[in-house]
Amino acid sequence: MEFNPDTNLIYGDNAQGKTNILEAAYMVATTKSHRGSKDREMIRFGEEESHIKAVVTKDGVNHRVDMHLKKHKNKGIAIDGLPIRRAAELFGVVNIVFFSPEDLTIIKDGPAARRKFIDLELSQIDKIYLSDLTNYNKVLSQRNKLLKEYEYRKDAQDTLEVWDLQLLRYGMSIIERRSSFIMELNQIIQEIHKHLTGNREELIISYEPDVEKDFFANELVAYRQKDIRYGTTNVGPHKDDICFLINGNDVRHYGSQGQQRTAALSLKLSEIELVKQRIHDDPILFLDDVLSELDSNRQNFLLDSIHGIQTVVTCTGMDEWIRNRMVVNKVFHVVEGSVKAEN
Repeated sequence: MEFNPDTNLIYGDNAQGKTNILEAAYMVATTKSHRGSKDREMIRFGEEESHIKAVVTKDGVNHRVDMHLKKHKNKGIAIDGLPIRRAAELFGVVNIVFFSPEDLTIIKDGPAARRKFIDLELSQIDKIYLSDLTNYNKVLSQRNKLLKEYEYRKDAQDTLEVWDLQLLRYGMSIIERRSSFIMELNQIIQEIHKHLTGNREELIISYEPDVEKDFFANELVAYRQKDIRYGTTNVGPHKDDICFLINGNDVRHYGSQGQQRTAALSLKLSEIELVKQRIHDDPILFLDDVLSELDSNRQNFLLDSIHGIQTVVTCTGMDEWIRNRMVVNKVFHVVEGSVKAEN
């Protein structure tokens, strides 16, 4: 598939493979699925591996990204024919903002959905954060494994202290960078949300760390016996959350569904603007069957906000409102996993 630099439409019935196309492109940009799927879950049934190839034009220069997903091995990635060792080397080749119907429920979903939003976005624009997050998750996994085996291991006390030092090192950096990210986002989202609500509402995002950076070390010690008893780590940034306040009230608990959806839309539009500011370039926007989930006012606001950005939209049909309100430069039709360009 060769996408137009402006607006691209991919249409087809449900379960034909539209989202698979976007998922493959997102994988090429971030090494991860936007749905959180594991590599083996993205390989066709009955096959052992799959191959994604993408050519990205950036600043007038073409870059080729090859990715091999394997059922029983780590994925292989190459940029311009040269294998890379760390995922961080891929980030920045292409930046994608992904907007799906699930994002409209991010406000009322559990904390894991909001942490996922922070992690996916920050990992694309901050290589140090990606490295720290990867290392933190590895250390957390090893620490939890030790906690489950604690009473059977003679070296448990000393080994736990080694893992604690590493958990603190990476965890404190994560807390600091998440805090800065939310502060940056707040500077953008307030104006967008005011505009979207006709100046009736003020939206503020509040970072809710599970533990403050300066108290992490003390809390880790305080929770040690509980961690050993339950076989898991009970304190740290893996339990962080963010809160959305409209006119001072927590939207999770006191906002209507309309307010929650509007806040989620403001969040996504702020994400686009933040990426622009960080990379001094436009990201690519993926709208995966999300327009049908918005009312006409929010549809109009979204479409008015994305002029000049390369956009890929998926939908089930060539709806009249798309024809009337959105200039589409290229159309693709997906039927049972096969794609046909129609113009």
